[in-house]
Amino acid sequence: MGDVPHLSAYIDGMNPPTNRVRVVLLTQAIGPLDYRLPAGMEAGPGCVVMVPLGPRKLPGVIWDDDVFGDQAVDASKLRPVLELLDCPPLGHGLRRLVNWVADYYLTSHAAVLRMVLASSAAFTVSGTIIEYRRTGFEPARLTPQRAAALDALEGAQGLVRELAAEAGVSDAVIRGLIKAGAFEPVTISVDSPLPEPLADFGAPKLNDAQMVAADAMVTAVRSGGFDTFVLDGVTGSGKTETYFEAVAEAIRLGKQVLVLLPEIALTAPFLARFEARFGVEPAVWHSNLRSTQRRRVWRAVADGSAKVLVGARSALFLPFANLRLIIVDEAHESSFKQEDGVRYHARDVAVMRGRFEGFPVVLASATPALESRHMVTIGRYKGLEIPSRFGAAKMPEIKAIDLTLDAPERQHWIAPTLLKALEERVERGEQSLLFLNRRGFAPLTLCRTCGHRFQCPNCTSWMVEHRLVRRLACHHCGHVMPPPEECPECGESDTLVACGPGVERICDEVNRLLPDARTIVATSDTLWSPEKAAEFVSRVENKAVDIIIGTQLVTKGYHFPELTLVGVIDADLGLEGGDLRAAERTFQQIAQAAGRAGRGEKPGEVFIQTRNPNHPVIAALVAGDRDAFYDAETEQRKSAGAPPFGRFAAIIISSEDEREAIEAARAVGGAAPQVDGMYVYGPAPAPLAMLRGRYRQRLLVHAQRSVEVQTIIREWLGSVHFPRSVRVGVDVDPYSFL
Repeated sequence: MGDVPHLSAYIDGMNPPTNRVRVVLLTQAIGPLDYRLPAGMEAGPGCVVMVPLGPRKLPGVIWDDDVFGDQAVDASKLRPVLELLDCPPLGHGLRRLVNWVADYYLTSHAAVLRMVLASSAAFTVSGTIIEYRRTGFEPARLTPQRAAALDALEGAQGLVRELAAEAGVSDAVIRGLIKAGAFEPVTISVDSPLPEPLADFGAPKLNDAQMVAADAMVTAVRSGGFDTFVLDGVTGSGKTETYFEAVAEAIRLGKQVLVLLPEIALTAPFLARFEARFGVEPAVWHSNLRSTQRRRVWRAVADGSAKVLVGARSALFLPFANLRLIIVDEAHESSFKQEDGVRYHARDVAVMRGRFEGFPVVLASATPALESRHMVTIGRYKGLEIPSRFGAAKMPEIKAIDLTLDAPERQHWIAPTLLKALEERVERGEQSLLFLNRRGFAPLTLCRTCGHRFQCPNCTSWMVEHRLVRRLACHHCGHVMPPPEECPECGESDTLVACGPGVERICDEVNRLLPDARTIVATSDTLWSPEKAAEFVSRVENKAVDIIIGTQLVTKGYHFPELTLVGVIDADLGLEGGDLRAAERTFQQIAQAAGRAGRGEKPGEVFIQTRNPNHPVIAALVAGDRDAFYDAETEQRKSAGAPPFGRFAAIIISSEDEREAIEAARAVGGAAPQVDGMYVYGPAPAPLAMLRGRYRQRLLVHAQRSVEVQTIIREWLGSVHFPRSVRVGVDVDPYSFL
């Protein structure tokens, strides 16, 4: 988008004699509509405008005439565009990306555009805004809601609605506290400039392998043009420092860079590394930003003053003025796949944005996705390898603990061998990580008297006990409830029992067995913001923690030199079920967890607890033979026609009425086209048969790569009539089969 001129000079082609323009509104309820440019208004594709729709005024974007094939409305019936907004127009490359995402993922242009224009900054002029913060004064009249708000908002600042949402109270409670003097106004400049990173501030000394990879990426940035690199380096090899050289080159050229991270909790350590290299922190984009912060960053990205942006997957759709490089860090991560709304995969969309706008894309990972490795094999992507750790650090030794031979005590989950290794690390003043990819205390709570199991009222999933906050929670819809004093089915009290371990239960076990060890639980429940993640990093780096008990959230991106032991509590957990990517995902998670050990001068050791040490995943990890595992997994995918050698698409039909969902699914199944190389399975209840109060049916489409799946599904679903209460969603290239 570097060739986008100033708004006042922007006319993308001559308007037709009628000044007819096609506008995509930011509402999915209606498709693109034709309008008329009034006399004196000059605007072309990409311009953001305000238009009438009935009695309302809605924002929209003027789109290219050749995208939609609808028949034009008679010129005499066209209503005029009301206003050309003071917003940089969306460039041709970004518009092509919106077209591609809408077409490939079978969604609407409006749904994609809502991610592009994801801030009120797109529709408002520059200026100031009023936020509020605590004064320290406590009013005499203190209701329970006011008291709760004051406790929750210590140190917080934001708009009234943001403070109310954070405290879990109404806007009126916050306004009452403002009137009482408990909060004071703060004037914020919404367009104050962001600090510029310095390309040569803290340039590191790279080793030979890093230099080869860095030179390839720097050359690509300097010369421009599209290319995709898979930066494949073992954990601790310095991939970040290596791709920072490409970032530095883009900064020297005055261009912009986007770095995508899979988890918000990874932001804090990344920002520290970035500041050490470039002298300032980069701009940041994620869901926890206040409205004023989002507005400032959005404007800076759109006008080109934000040189480097670090963000979650949604940052991929921001309207960069001069983007020259995208880096997808931990590119193998499944969290880059959006599972609701527009079901896109950020890794693949990043590659397409680079292709449409003509710049390189880097996919960095110690365990690249099988699809990415395949693209390197066939020559579509370029592979860059860093085969060893940086400096004196060595890869850890990995051992399997056979739980059938070395079993923990009853109602315990840490094998004696692993427990002994933990004791030794505590005595030596070294740190350990216990990995279990299961949040909470226990995945299931039941009554020992009648066998009643606690299930979410909105979903077909068990309620997970979270003992730290004394609640039962559904991890699918967010429903929470306090643990009852008695069984709701038989009425008996003190009969509820937790079944199976979560990280909180493992932490309890460590505290009982090693009472002198200082522990911390690290999950999305405890590291829910960059501030919480920064606090966690500080405690570990200052050696205030002996043992970390965490989920996959802490298996990547963290560098703790004193962490020398990793224990995988249940390596078999991820291998259960029929998920297409179960073996690959388990291998990646355990390899990433193992990679936290021995990253400094002290050697690392990894113990993998399993009941099946001969499983190909476990055997490959112990042998350190990654290539053998990937080769075998590739052959299995190829023989099954699974991605990347074939294609899947899921069609999900849902309704609040179970019978209606079943009938609609049967109608879809009955209308399935007969196409060579394409097979349709179902309909059948989805594995998660009810979600958020809606019954769900699913069909699975399996096709050869040569089949135009999107065109077929679009025409197929377009031929079926659905009641208004039925929702139909399509997940192209699904990662979750729930």
